Amino acid sequence: MLPQWLLWARELQAVAQAGLTFAENPYDRERYEKMRALAAKMMAEGSGADASMIEGLFAGQVGYVTPKVDVRAAIFREGRVLLVGEMSDGGRWTMPGGWADVNETPSESVIREVAEEAGYVVTVGKLAAVYDRDKCGHPQPHPFHIYKMFFLCDIVGECEKSDLETGKPRFFPLDALPELSEPRVLAWQIQRLYEHFLTPSLPTDFN
Repeated sequence: MLPQWLLWARELQAVAQAGLTFAENPYDRERYEKMRALAAKMMAEGSGADASMIEGLFAGQVGYVTPKVDVRAAIFREGRVLLVGEMSDGGRWTMPGGWADVNETPSESVIREVAEEAGYVVTVGKLAAVYDRDKCGHPQPHPFHIYKMFFLCDIVGECEKSDLETGKPRFFPLDALPELSEPRVLAWQIQRLYEHFLTPSLPTDFN
């Protein structure tokens, strides 16, 4: 169960963002800005994060509020899974992926992420799962509501990777996974995606 403060803070932020998107009266806009600041303070109080950092994060959001989309590539080879070390999380490991970009389809986004983070060219075979992050048991509740899309991918070539976010990619045995970046991926998700790899006829998981 998500903490109530997180749900309230998200809802306040969403109302404030929608209000700032559509309100024209300057007094109404001032009220919505105060509401956004209150949401940031609530989020900071509950999470222990810096309120000004959270308010800056909220201020960068515009338009009607919808869940963010995180895409991940599940790539398996001989009972092993491809993982990349996440530099922003102490080198802990995750499936290649990240935010979907504007003007890209979800599959185009995951292909780009694998190229940037792992240095591989891939094709996408299947959308295996669409999960609500809040329902999966990830630690560190996120300020925003997130849908996670997991794709089964096949390596068809290599390319130059970026060294900005991830370290060298590695294949790990499924029964000997390294320390995972659990805000991004969980062990049970990897195991479930391997079931999809072994049985491609399984329907897409969703919640």
